[in-house]
Amino acid sequence: MSDTFTLDGKTISFTEGQTIMQAATDAGVYIPHLCYLPELKPHGSCKLCTVKINGRETSSCTMRAAAGMVVESDTEEINSQRRALIHMLFVEGNHLCPTCEVSGNCKLQATAYHLGFMSPQFDHFFPIRRVDASHPDIWLDFNRCILCSLCVQASRDVDGKNVFGLSGRGIKSRLIVNSKSGKLADTDMAVTDKAAQVCPVGVILKKRTAFKTPIGERTYDKKPISEVPDTPAKER
Repeated sequence: MSDTFTLDGKTISFTEGQTIMQAATDAGVYIPHLCYLPELKPHGSCKLCTVKINGRETSSCTMRAAAGMVVESDTEEINSQRRALIHMLFVEGNHLCPTCEVSGNCKLQATAYHLGFMSPQFDHFFPIRRVDASHPDIWLDFNRCILCSLCVQASRDVDGKNVFGLSGRGIKSRLIVNSKSGKLADTDMAVTDKAAQVCPVGVILKKRTAFKTPIGERTYDKKPISEVPDTPAKER
């Protein structure tokens, strides 16, 4: 049995237990997001999917739909907040889109285009971050990490390995590898693991595949992110 709520004036049907994000996705309505994947439990860390429900803000990926809700998403006020979040993600890391091997397959880049963000308005932090090429099949470039924690969740809940973790607080938060050496080679991670497939940016990369698909022919080169169903990085 389904019921309905309104999203930006459109009637959205939902079934009991569905979140606003799930119901909107099923209805073909895009709500910007970075840390949400349908196959993983939503945790609302990126806040990009924030909407207003009866005038109050909440994450649409964690909020259960209820009959009669009045939800706002695609408004200038909310999109302005989303652009500010995107700005901060770009300047807090080292994102060099023109030379990045996942340009055209990157959700951060594609979401920025969707929101009309073309250049940063904050000063770049230019943090010193390392790369890890120790694993025979996987390359880690921490410069691009946006702390979405999808790899942490996938490794723990799907792979059962706990390869990744988050350490520190606030601006000092960072992604870490859970091995004594801190190197990926000293874990049991495999290139077939779910954790190797979920990164929305270009942190976790399969070796020997860079630029296999030319820029201009990639997922978000062909269609805007609002028209592309959520897929793991492996499938983009």
